[in-house]
Amino acid sequence: MRFDVVTLFPGLFTPHLSHGITRRAFESGQVDVRLWPLRDFADDAYRRVDDRPYGGGPGMVMLFEPLQRALQAVAADRGEGRPAVVHFTPTGQRLDQAMVERYASGPGAVLLCGRYEGIDQRLLDAHVTHEISLGDFVLSGGELPALALLDAVARLQDGVLTAPSHQQDSFSDGLLEGPSYSRPELLVVDGVERAVPPVLLSGHHADIARWRRERALELTARRRPDLIAAARATGRLSPADERFLSCLGL
Repeated sequence: MRFDVVTLFPGLFTPHLSHGITRRAFESGQVDVRLWPLRDFADDAYRRVDDRPYGGGPGMVMLFEPLQRALQAVAADRGEGRPAVVHFTPTGQRLDQAMVERYASGPGAVLLCGRYEGIDQRLLDAHVTHEISLGDFVLSGGELPALALLDAVARLQDGVLTAPSHQQDSFSDGLLEGPSYSRPELLVVDGVERAVPPVLLSGHHADIARWRRERALELTARRRPDLIAAARATGRLSPADERFLSCLGL
């Protein structure tokens, strides 16, 4: 798959693409990322890509023409049908694991990273096919959301993680992931002994699997009851799950 990133700050991407376990996906070409510096598509000596908004107001608006030239160059270089063009904005659809999985198994997209007060609406109307938000907050630009999407997609590619790792992630089955423990078996923290739950030392795989499921259910019910409601609505909770939640009064 191929992701083309149109950005004012291509330097923000290079360190991330070459570090961490997800670099395997980028170095192997499983996730092909190409950076398109927006100022290369400006047509004046100052390489200007923004101007004051009509109607007044604070900040600057990214101009139509440089962005359109960049998108046209990307489309010509891809040499295929019109690719999906993703704009990162607080008004977009909330990014979730299901969306990540769709991108992770698809052909890729063009990632449009806005800055300043936003992008001329005419460019969005003419070219953008999807709008994505990381959450109910505002960032300085689209680069961090684009990196988040690329990282989430890369870790789902074959050979990047140990085979079952991402299958146990939060949201993979509609629930939050429960707690994890490692060595030593016993720690003393501020005078308090903190031990690994005995079931995890038992070697009984069925008991361990049930314990992990119950911890995920408990955590999700307390922190994200909306996810429990969604799991119920889609039939993803077993009778045993429901009995456990009932015992918690949830």
